[in-house]
Amino acid sequence: MSRLDQTPFPAKQTKKISHAFVLEAVGALSPTTRPMFGCLAIYIGDKIVLILRDKHDSPDNGVWLATTKEHHESLRREFPNMRSIQVLGKDVTGWQVLPADAPDFENSALRACELVLARDIRIGKVPASRKAAKRLSRPNGYRASK
Repeated sequence: MSRLDQTPFPAKQTKKISHAFVLEAVGALSPTTRPMFGCLAIYIGDKIVLILRDKHDSPDNGVWLATTKEHHESLRREFPNMRSIQVLGKDVTGWQVLPADAPDFENSALRACELVLARDIRIGKVPASRKAAKRLSRPNGYRASK
């Protein structure tokens, strides 16, 4: 073996994106992604819209929807298998999951992507840390109109 064949620093293996079809489906909106709690968070602008999760032996694998409690009922009509995230330890959370083990998972995930593409107000929220950063970046005395 020549010296050129020897790599002193092996290339880092990139982690496979779970449920990558979701990221492709919202690609027209130029999403950005960030790792979050061992998952992949998808942002459209300042809003977090979805999280892709696939962890070993977890009941919450699938596509997480960033939403609020007020939208659960209407979203459940579109996604009958949608439920609250169990790992968060609460009965009902703002976050909801389209479970990967549901028989309609791929169809539901693609429908959620359609809602994101349509900028449906029921999916997506600006994280609290980003809201605070926006307030801090305003000039003194500036008030947003209501």
